[in-house]
Amino acid sequence: MSCGACCASFRVSFYWAEASDLPDALTERVSPLYSCMAGTHSKAPRCAALQGEIGGAVACSVYAQRPSPCREVVAGDAKCLAARQRHGLP
Repeated sequence: MSCGACCASFRVSFYWAEASDLPDALTERVSPLYSCMAGTHSKAPRCAALQGEIGGAVACSVYAQRPSPCREVVAGDAKCLAARQRHGLP
């Protein structure tokens, strides 16, 4: 990866059972049915699993176990472009 803007722009929430393969420190409970990636449920979101600097060399420390919202990201779609703009990326 060479961006990471989405990982530092949106709350990554998902059905709590998806977190079963993730370390407890990387998830937060949002409601009885939903969890989110730690760090993404804040005014200035940044996923705790994201390593590196936005716009530079970045990596997800739990890529193989990432939840469904992360798997559904489409590079270049409207949300991606909004996230990139938020971080000053072309």
